[in-house]
Amino acid sequence: MKKHLLIIIAAAALMSLGLGIGFQKSQETQPWDWSMETVRAAVGKARAGKDLTPTAWPDGAKVAVALSFDFDAETNALRDKDLSPGVFSQGEYAARVAVPRILALLDKYDIPASFFVPAVTALLHEAELKSIVSKKRHEIGMHGWIHERNSQLTEDEERELMRRSFDTLTELTGKSPTGIRTPSWDFSQATLKLIRELGLIYDSSLMADDRPYELVEDGKASGIVELPVEWLCDDYPYFGFSRYGSDRPHIKPMDVFEIWAEEFRVAYEERTLFVLTMHPKYIGHRSRMAMLEELIRYMLSFKHVWFATHEDIALYVKSGVQR
Repeated sequence: MKKHLLIIIAAAALMSLGLGIGFQKSQETQPWDWSMETVRAAVGKARAGKDLTPTAWPDGAKVAVALSFDFDAETNALRDKDLSPGVFSQGEYAARVAVPRILALLDKYDIPASFFVPAVTALLHEAELKSIVSKKRHEIGMHGWIHERNSQLTEDEERELMRRSFDTLTELTGKSPTGIRTPSWDFSQATLKLIRELGLIYDSSLMADDRPYELVEDGKASGIVELPVEWLCDDYPYFGFSRYGSDRPHIKPMDVFEIWAEEFRVAYEERTLFVLTMHPKYIGHRSRMAMLEELIRYMLSFKHVWFATHEDIALYVKSGVQR
């Protein structure tokens, strides 16, 4: 009786994840027992579709550069119920020191950027949010409510938090967000459907390509633009620090510069897209900001580089403009 109940519960869980298709035998409760129909249904929820790289970027640019900052602040700790003031202070540094430092650097070179902001961060640091918006050059994108992990939520919970985040950012900034970067780049089986429900135009959380592409949902074009990310082009793997875990920075900032500069150079040669994901509480320290400035100077040394927000890039490739 107990075994039968466990099988029923497992089957129900698979159905809730959209994996029920092809679930024909009660013993198919482990991935290695799933039919290929079930496997294809699972991997087909959010798939890479057509390459959206245009034949030409605006004004003859050879590459689009999308600098982005995930302004998490204290939300990672809050999500994990880690109420240590010491941990919170790292998030506070992001708002108190790093964001002003980042904005000053972007002002120096007149470069736009996208800031992906959890709604709780926006509410805790409204002054910093308004400072970003006041530049009239940067974008505020969605990044969850409290940096929750989408795949740990039910569809209804995820929908509620996404809607609440959307409404909060709209109210605080006076403009509805058009795109999302899911917290921790975590994507549930329902995330793409919910992105479409909100009327967003792009996502920047997945890794199926280096180029912009259209997301396919259950085998059908979704109309959502994906501006893909990659751990190589994220500051956390290089600079993240865990007091009690094994995460320890062990690389010099200029070593990271070499990796990012080469990623940009090849993107330039391919005439496509370079997306860089950074976090104020990691990148915002002095030596790392010096490295970021050196990277910006390096990219500016190339002719025909288009620095743009994620929103502007998504709108451009979505329009299908060919120049």
